[in-house]
Amino acid sequence: VQLVESGGGLVQAGDSLRLSCTASGRSIVGSDMGWYRQAPGKERESVAVFSWRGGTTYYADSVKGRFTISRENAENTVYLEMNSLKAEDTAIYYCNLHVSVYDYWGRGTQVTVSS
Repeated sequence: VQLVESGGGLVQAGDSLRLSCTASGRSIVGSDMGWYRQAPGKERESVAVFSWRGGTTYYADSVKGRFTISRENAENTVYLEMNSLKAEDTAIYYCNLHVSVYDYWGRGTQVTVSS
């Protein structure tokens, strides 16, 4: 299974970005899909996670109302729409696919928000 993220970049506070994560080797249908991030000197944290079994979506408090996770099953792709970006959103963003006891990660895409 391979996950490839794209869409990161350098933006100003208040701008928007849309991250994409395309999976190969396994369908995202039936899998939990999520976005995580890691800022310099900090631990990796969950940002938005879609639970396939429960049909629910989790958002970190820090991004609620600003970020939206979505999926396009036909393209085997998950998106993270990020609006009203803040300097504290600066991090490497990773895509995760979780199924059964397995976790797969992408290499990450850098998001830098200048204030």
